[in-house]
Order: sequence, then C-alpha cells, then structure tokens
Amino acid sequence: MNTKGSVFKYPDNVDTDVIIPARYLNTSNAAELAQHCMEDIDAGFVKKVQPGDIMVAGWNFGCGSSREHAPLVIKTCKTGCVIAKSFARIFYRNAINIGLPILECEAAAEEISAGDEVSVDFDTGVITDHTTGKTYQAQPFPPFIQSIIKKGGLLASLKEEN
Repeated sequence: MNTKGSVFKYPDNVDTDVIIPARYLNTSNAAELAQHCMEDIDAGFVKKVQPGDIMVAGWNFGCGSSREHAPLVIKTCKTGCVIAKSFARIFYRNAINIGLPILECEAAAEEISAGDEVSVDFDTGVITDHTTGKTYQAQPFPPFIQSIIKKGGLLASLKEEN
C-alpha cells in the first residue's frame, strides 16, 4: 500500500479540537464533519486537499480529546496519511482503529515542507520527498496492523474475518 500527494504542514501540538472543532460534533455523519476538518488552523484545507495528499506535523499530533472523530475526518477527506514527529497515544490508536495510515518520523516531519510532493511506501516505511530528492526511513507497522489499516480499520477487519 502506498500513497503520493502534496503536503499540508502543521506545527506541534495540533489537538483534536483543531482537527475537528467540537462545535460541529452534533452529527455523526463523517462526510458532514469532514467539511470542517482543520478549518481553525487551515481554513482552505478542505477545498485544497486532494485524494492521497499528506499531512506532516510536529510533536504530539492529535493531543486533547479522545474522540475518534479526529482521525475519521482526516481519512474522510481522502488524506493519504499523516506523518508526524509523534502522535498523542489515543489519536495513534484511533487512527489504526478507523484505518488512517500514520507514520512517526522526526527527520521527515522536520525537513518536508508544505507543498512538497511526497510518496510513502507503507510496507517498508520509506518516505520520499520528490521535491527535494530526499528519502526518510520510518518504522513501518507490523503486517497485522498494516492489514487492519488496508481493510479500512479494526471493525472492517473483524467483519472480514467472520
């Protein structure tokens, strides 16, 4: 599984209320919620993001509330993956649960710039910045977690097994 797209770059400590503001959580419709993804930090994100595009962020991405809505709206916007220096623990687990590919790679998160064209090979963890020609090595998920993500999340994975 791979993705390739343009980069949207974010700072440290992007919390779940920035990813999906709580004022919109009066619906459980993922498509409706996704229309507000990142609007408080990047008002044009939803209009500009294309399938496969990549979010790159600093430390502690997804901190704050434990709501599963945060990774869900990122995935619903067709974002290919999120690369960060680190993820808040609950966001990390929620991303796997809903099938959003994420990778931790400090060097990539530091050096990749907004607008760069980047590809990710999830099987190997290799991140390639085609704009600069640099490659980075992230720790790929083990095969069983990659399988969960490829199948669309934990629930989809369990349904497929039964």
